[in-house]
Amino acid sequence: MSDTALRFLTMLALFALVVLLAQAAIGFAVERSGKSRAVNQRLRLIESGIDRQVVTSMLRKSLPRRLEGAPPWLSALFQSFRRMLNAANIAMSELQVIGLMLMGAAIVTFLVLVAAGLSGYPLTLGVVQLALALGIVMACLLPWMLLTRLADRRRRRMEQQFPIALDIFVRGLRSGHPIPSALQLLTAEMEDPIGTEFGIVTDEIAFGLDLREALARMAERWGLPDMHMFVVSVSVQMETGGNLAEILENLSKVIRDRASMFMKVRALSSEGRMTAVILTALPILAFAGLFLANPVFYLDVATDPIFFLGFGGLILLYLVGFVSIRRMIDLKV
Repeated sequence: MSDTALRFLTMLALFALVVLLAQAAIGFAVERSGKSRAVNQRLRLIESGIDRQVVTSMLRKSLPRRLEGAPPWLSALFQSFRRMLNAANIAMSELQVIGLMLMGAAIVTFLVLVAAGLSGYPLTLGVVQLALALGIVMACLLPWMLLTRLADRRRRRMEQQFPIALDIFVRGLRSGHPIPSALQLLTAEMEDPIGTEFGIVTDEIAFGLDLREALARMAERWGLPDMHMFVVSVSVQMETGGNLAEILENLSKVIRDRASMFMKVRALSSEGRMTAVILTALPILAFAGLFLANPVFYLDVATDPIFFLGFGGLILLYLVGFVSIRRMIDLKV
């Protein structure tokens, strides 16, 4: 065999090898991306081999509950905190989160007091007040701001997905599927967070819970008006009959129109909302950052007797401003 023929066969073999390797890599990437697009957190856990009942117990969040014997405002605040944890995908109970925050605040306060004492500063009432304020900021307010941010992001994602989920649900009903089967379509086609939420609903129905109760539990966990309207529509249709597909199609249109109006309101009020965010978050971040960068800046004046009254008045004015700003930007659509 000549050198030219041998060179040609070698190049042909290398070309065939490169084509086969590229085809295998592209096929693997397409298959993996197709699976990642098709599944949500619940389906990934089930595919990993975990039992369906265990997956349901892992993903299901606690319902907001009222505090027996507590004032109405405290009970409402407790329920709002539970919904925030659900929206942020935090599996711990509200009491556990509050306990961790208080424990962290106590540890930070103790460390600041120890550091101030070792640095030669007397442990006056102002120093204790400063250490307690820093502990609350570092262990309570900053985590609360982070949880609020995560919850708002997932809540907006849920609101964007919900009309699409209604469209898929309506198509399933019109193609002849019963309500549980139409819900099952949502669990297989929708991404998180709504795919996992409807998966929890289907699991609860499979384990014996009533359809209306399972949907009501989902709406109660999130506290979104759109979900409550969906639950009411399904409940009324099951009681009185009627074309559920047409009702939900009209509901989807109403939700989209409401979302469009809400976005217009957000755009018109964006300047005020951003100002509110800066005025409420900047003092907390500036206080924590400045103390961590230069603690002497506060400790040198914390030993003065007037510091206790001045710092307390400053905190009171901040709370008054925070409540006032929150009421001004709390727009209902």
